[in-house]
This record gives sequence, structure tokens and C-alpha cells, in this order.
Amino acid sequence: MFPLPNVFLFPGALMPLHVFEPRYRQMIEDSLDGPGRIVMAAVLESHHDQLAGDPPVFEYAGLGEIRHHERLPDGRFFINLVGCCRVHIHELPSSRLYRLVEATLLQETPATRDEECALRGELAKAILKRTPKLRDLPLDMPIGHMADFLLMRLELPQSAMQGAFARLSTTDRARRALAEHERRPDRPHC
Repeated sequence: MFPLPNVFLFPGALMPLHVFEPRYRQMIEDSLDGPGRIVMAAVLESHHDQLAGDPPVFEYAGLGEIRHHERLPDGRFFINLVGCCRVHIHELPSSRLYRLVEATLLQETPATRDEECALRGELAKAILKRTPKLRDLPLDMPIGHMADFLLMRLELPQSAMQGAFARLSTTDRARRALAEHERRPDRPHC
């Protein structure tokens, strides 16, 4: 597990990381010897000052797959991590320098056809407003992905992002993303 403050790895999202701490370099090496997957977990807000230790993390996290890595001569890594899915985590004892978790894959509850039709246009409009360089969205993009895409473009406090990230109902998450979009001033993302 790679714990970081206010970091949420959404399914399908690309996250470039510079890995320099010895414990996380060991984690990347071990991961590359296996399936190349790691869990990204958000450190609880009240424990951001404890990053050097083992601070508690939010129980919902993102499982990611290392799609590209570059090992530098000094042992550091540059990696590109792609989100696979949301997971519920339970920490396990670890004999390694890094923390281990058992990850249970979480299944989303899909929107009904009527809900999807009702939310698709609003989500597209909000995303395009927040991402001016984006001209269009795929017509078949699921609304769960659209909600996640919008959430990633909002500068949300960690507590708000945790609440949205943990929602497995795509309809609820889409409504939450739209509500957060309406609450926040327009700050376009590239």
C-alpha cells in the first residue's frame, strides 16, 4: 500500500509518481516481480503530519497497475500508475519495509437507463466547462466514469472527496459530483 495525503486513484485515471523513499522503492521492486499492482490509499486528514510513520488511511482506496516504470541509477523510480478499480482495504502484518493490505474489489451499482439519460448531459456540460481544452466526450462513456472525471477536476477538501470516492452507486456519485461542481467557483483544468 502506498499511503499519501489527499490522493485518490480513480478507475481509468493515470497517476505519474516519483518514488524515492526506500520503503516504497522496495514496494515497487516487489510489485514489478509480480502482477505490477499497488493500492493507493489516502492518509486520514488528521494524520497528515505522520507520513514518516504508519498513519491511518481511508478504508476505500484505488487499486492501480504499473503501466510504465523507469528505474534510475540511484534506485528511485518514475512510474505511471493506472487505476483499475475501487477496493476496500484491511491492513495486514508486514515483514517488508512497506505496509500490506488485503484488498476486496468493489462493484459499482450501475445507473438505470432513465437515470443515465437524465445525468449524462449535465455531467458532460460540467466536465467541458471545467476542461476547456477538451472538445468532446465519448458518447458511450459510462456516467460513473464521467462522475469520476468531474470529481478529479474539482479541488475538493479531502473529506468531500472521501465521501464521493466511496459511493458505489454511479447515480449517487454523479449527483454528488454535480452538486460539488455547483458549489465551487469555476477553475478550468487543462
